[in-house]
Amino acid sequence: MYKSSLALAVALGVLAQQAGAAGFVEDSKLSLSSRTMYFNDDNRESGIDQKESGQGFKLDYLSGFTEGTVGFGVDVQALWGIHLDGGRGSRQDANNTFFPSDSDGSAVHNWARIGGNAKARFSKTEFHYGSALAPMLPILVSNDGRLLPQTFEGGTLQSKEIDNLTINAGQLTHAMGRASSNRTGLSVSGAFRDSNKFQFAGGDYKLTPDLTLQYYYSNLEDFYKQHFLGATHVFKIADNQSFKTDLRYFDSSSDGKNGQTGYTFDNNGGYAKNAGEVDNKTWSAMFTYTLGGHALMLGHQQVGDDGGFVWLNQGGVRKDGLNSGLEGNGGASFYLFTDSMINQFARAGENTTFGQYSYDFAALGVPGLKASVAYLRGDDIKNARTSGTYNEWERDARVDYTIQQGSLKGLGFSLRQGVYRGSGESNPDKDQTRFIVNYTYNFL
Repeated sequence: MYKSSLALAVALGVLAQQAGAAGFVEDSKLSLSSRTMYFNDDNRESGIDQKESGQGFKLDYLSGFTEGTVGFGVDVQALWGIHLDGGRGSRQDANNTFFPSDSDGSAVHNWARIGGNAKARFSKTEFHYGSALAPMLPILVSNDGRLLPQTFEGGTLQSKEIDNLTINAGQLTHAMGRASSNRTGLSVSGAFRDSNKFQFAGGDYKLTPDLTLQYYYSNLEDFYKQHFLGATHVFKIADNQSFKTDLRYFDSSSDGKNGQTGYTFDNNGGYAKNAGEVDNKTWSAMFTYTLGGHALMLGHQQVGDDGGFVWLNQGGVRKDGLNSGLEGNGGASFYLFTDSMINQFARAGENTTFGQYSYDFAALGVPGLKASVAYLRGDDIKNARTSGTYNEWERDARVDYTIQQGSLKGLGFSLRQGVYRGSGESNPDKDQTRFIVNYTYNFL
């Protein structure tokens, strides 16, 4: 049993004695989320294709806080994934991130996990400790791109004691993959060792109602240190017209054993000035003009020449150096505009220009219906084997609709289609289609 599970059990015992306290029960929330998903990953060159469909359920109980100077509470989360195809299906690769795999490469019929957090609140500061943490921060973004969400184990603190300033800090020790019942250590893509210490701290300061400044620092022990600076400004031109500027900068460097056997970073399969070591500076800028239901976004991103961008990614390996793709612990997100449907555009030297047009049909009297199309092109990618460079591009389109009223209010549908093509050392060309149905029922 995990240490966090034991702590949660103790917390439940204490809180059971105070269950009648005002706030703990009255402010509780209980919801059941359902996600049905069809996933078709067509690798145009390698022949390793994946066609899967599944059903995911997520039950969340979030208590309120007990009365007193320090309030206590508890959050519990239960996750269950079901394979709808049955048998092996069309999968040809056991190392996947949609379902856990049996030893023969076929998908397991179902998998589940349960976790929770004990929490405390003092004034405007909250502390959470457990195994159902899902941070959404510039230095760590919890991934929710498949049936079930990725979660983390550890402790986090958020404070809003100072007006207009939100401080976040914490230490994480393990991750639970989006297609896994098990926990793993924390790592980076391509490494054969892990770490049980990811520390972070930083804050968001609202300098004016329209301008937010950010700074965060993170450290994955024996892998990397990372500084982040960000600024977001929204200029309101008229009631239905605005211009948004979003600037982001990352500075990542080696830490501890990084570069030694097992503690290497594969630089997203690309060039590295010092093989296996983290050494990167990346900046990006995005500008969005909104007019009524229209939104046009344009931006550019530059990845440093010395190595690829780095982020927390278990990458399908575990401490003993064996591939653990069967556990489905791979799959991760990061806080750059180029974290797209198929590719990341995060290799050494890569210059990416990107744009997106989206439309909200509420402007035409059809609330709940939205559509968008995006295009990204990365050039000047440094080749690890030669002195030359290469390029890659991706086109993504999606349509989303959520029913706004009636007995099916809140039922959402999403159709997404992506096309990726590249040259040189880029990923295999592929077409990808996803169809997702989401619904959340709130009991409390």
